[in-house]
Amino acid sequence: MSYEDHFRRVYAANFESMLAYALRRVEQPDDAADVVAETFLVAWRRAPEMPPDDEARLWLYGVARRVLANHYRAGQRRGRLGERLRLRLRVATGGDPGSEVPERLAVRAALARLGDLDREVLMLTFWEGLEPREAAAVLGVSAAAVRTRLSRARSRMRDLVGDDLGPPGHVLDVMALHTTEEDR
Repeated sequence: MSYEDHFRRVYAANFESMLAYALRRVEQPDDAADVVAETFLVAWRRAPEMPPDDEARLWLYGVARRVLANHYRAGQRRGRLGERLRLRLRVATGGDPGSEVPERLAVRAALARLGDLDREVLMLTFWEGLEPREAAAVLGVSAAAVRTRLSRARSRMRDLVGDDLGPPGHVLDVMALHTTEEDR
């Protein structure tokens, strides 16, 4: 009998029990399906080493157990990575992002009042961290043109926003309504 025939017979006889085994050990049915698929992939790759039919089920349980161990370890790694990324995001944003809302609104309003190329030059150099020569390559203009536009755009932004945005708080023209004495 060929390895392929042996595998087909073992698969048909043990699929249900392997699926039930995996379903009882993972939280999501999709994860159970992945465990079973990986178990039978290992069985296919190791078909010459697979024991005879009557011992194959126990061998498959051993393979599934190791596949589940890998599944759990991968989940733990993903969890630790997610926590590290969340921590980095908190550090990168400087804590409470709500305190930056007024500044962001003021900067975005000022950017909207700039010309397209000046706005893009500022955004590429400050937000994306590109050097003027790199921004020039992105925009298809000379580095000298980028440096000139960058200087003018910075000056215009200072005029529009000022050097100090003031303490965090409400932006009156965006977030609050003016009331008169009669309204109170």
